[in-house]
Amino acid sequence: MAAEQSFALPGYSLRIGSTLDRATLVKFMERTYRELNPHQPIGHLADTVDRYLSRDTPLWWVDEANADSAAGPVAGLWLGQASDQRTGTLHPYALLLYVVPAHRRRGLATALLTVAHQWAQQQGHRQISLQVFSDNRAAQALYTSLGYQPEAILMKKEWPQEPGEEH
Repeated sequence: MAAEQSFALPGYSLRIGSTLDRATLVKFMERTYRELNPHQPIGHLADTVDRYLSRDTPLWWVDEANADSAAGPVAGLWLGQASDQRTGTLHPYALLLYVVPAHRRRGLATALLTVAHQWAQQQGHRQISLQVFSDNRAAQALYTSLGYQPEAILMKKEWPQEPGEEH
């Protein structure tokens, strides 16, 4: 993967993750989904990590500079790969961006995205994309402030659950 990127946010340090961080990545994904809807199933998230986490999917963690190493990261960003639906161009896609609530509004998400943007440009990519839930207004505001623009609307239709059928 890439060499260390600069991370100039006082009180925090950046480190590159690896496939050995599977459990932490699953935990972060579960936390973000529980925050959005504590009643939705999350069992599929471990399968998602198993399907996509590899040496080719960049992962960055942010730690508190003076915290015990056992405390774990306070933020993380994981990139996968997507195809632009219009051009077919492969490009980085943010699979996860999560900041622990006690560390929000300190610039961590912006700093992590800056690292991802630098990495993507160094790799020769001309775009990066992500998906944000329609009711996550704070994330939408952040992404808009960083120059992200809506490109598509994801639509779905669900059918009622049959009696006795499990999720």
